[in-house]
Amino acid sequence: MPVARAATPAIAALVAAGVPHEVLQYRHDPRSGSYGEEAVHELARANGLEPAQILKTLVVALPTGLGVAVLPVPAKLSLKAAAAALGAAKATMADPADAQRSSGYVVGGISPLGQRRALPTVVDASALRWDRVLCSAGKRGWDIALAPQDLVRLTDAVTADICAP
Repeated sequence: MPVARAATPAIAALVAAGVPHEVLQYRHDPRSGSYGEEAVHELARANGLEPAQILKTLVVALPTGLGVAVLPVPAKLSLKAAAAALGAAKATMADPADAQRSSGYVVGGISPLGQRRALPTVVDASALRWDRVLCSAGKRGWDIALAPQDLVRLTDAVTADICAP
């Protein structure tokens, strides 16, 4: 699938880095209210994955700018834990327009990879327990399967427990 390999900046970043990955696509329903839940529903069963292997990318606002939190779709982000992991006093959810402008992706398709501007990133430590995880490929209905260690390395992320109890 040569067209898909360069279809988004996230995929291009993986290809340029020589990172093994697989692009998984599903039919995105524009009426879907939850992009992450849609990905879990469409990808987990069809690919023999656990819902916790499918990660969502959330952009947070820090006192010093924006940051990125990557965590399992079924989990809820602890803003306090994300802030601490990113070395900030506090964090709030970023304005969607700011997240889109900074990342170069639309909400529901924001990938932690290939963002327009590299941001401080934290990946939930639970991702490391899997051989592979999925994250957005930078387009609604497209995900990338890759080793979590590659995700952490390519985003220059820290790992921490950032899910709310």
